Amino acid sequence: MASSTAVVKVDLACGDNKQDGHIGVDYRKTESVDLVMDLEVYPWTFTSESVDELYCSHYVEHLPHDNTMSMVKEMVKRSKSFADFKKQVSEIDASKPTDSLIKFMDECYRILKPGGKLTILTPYYSSMRAVQDPTHTRSMCEASFLYFNRQWRIDNKLDHYNIMCDFDFNYGYNVNNAWMPRSEESRNFAFLHYNNVITDIQVVLTKNSSLV
Repeated sequence: MASSTAVVKVDLACGDNKQDGHIGVDYRKTESVDLVMDLEVYPWTFTSESVDELYCSHYVEHLPHDNTMSMVKEMVKRSKSFADFKKQVSEIDASKPTDSLIKFMDECYRILKPGGKLTILTPYYSSMRAVQDPTHTRSMCEASFLYFNRQWRIDNKLDHYNIMCDFDFNYGYNVNNAWMPRSEESRNFAFLHYNNVITDIQVVLTKNSSLV
């Protein structure tokens, strides 16, 4: 796919709008898709710590809260007999989370190199864009991404969430055009108190350390 010295960039759930210089991944083939893969089936085909940058636009809001059904379907597909299926069920690690967003973030962490970047663009929780699509399952804000930082989980006694990943992050906003001419003070007040001012949040997460 790429030489060991090449920078590997992957656009997850790219649809037909892949970022330049990226490997396009989606579950359905389009002109932009280089690798057809169901992102709700884990692990992905990328080896650990093999990717420099991940980009994901308007996908995480579609992830189901429970990944169990996708996991069962994949086990059925792999099974050659009912005994084989039962064996796979018995090997499930019950301590691992089934929420798809947690699984998605952990898998991004696994395949990124230390210091690698994950960019996520998703509708902001106070925008109608977060709820307009009937296939959206969740809305997100800045604080949503705190859970993917190991030290924050430790400080808040949330280790029992069994989240593996450890990201630092920063973020920015896409703002409704009607608010762009306003003063910075007015916009900042509106961000906190009004709906439909921020349309999307863009979060850049940096992998803190190696898996080893």
